Amino acid sequence: QVRLVESGGGSVQSGGSLNLSCAASGRRLSGDTVGWFRRAPGQQREFVASINWSGSSINYQDSVKGRFAVSRDNAKNTVYLRMNHLKPEDTAVYHCATRRTTLGTVVDEFDYGYWGQGTQVTVYS
Repeated sequence: QVRLVESGGGSVQSGGSLNLSCAASGRRLSGDTVGWFRRAPGQQREFVASINWSGSSINYQDSVKGRFAVSRDNAKNTVYLRMNHLKPEDTAVYHCATRRTTLGTVVDEFDYGYWGQGTQVTVYS
């Protein structure tokens, strides 16, 4: 079993930046694809980004391409999400999760098994 803890959220003005971290404990994440998802108030949870174990396969939701960057440090058992040029529509609770299958697509939240509790990101104009 793995425990995921997100941190780094906060309130920032539109155009600002935040760095989110997803720290794992319980076992190594080195073999896992890790995804970032977000849920805005009144909305369904949506895929943001994912990174495979080596960092050789990275995917982004179209609305964050060119603004967000996902990375990982397997030695620290941590995955990161760097968010630049933030917009009010990026406001949401951001969660990281480990993928439990190699089948299907990385955007499907039901393919992820372990989830963190989330960290709030608020972008004001």
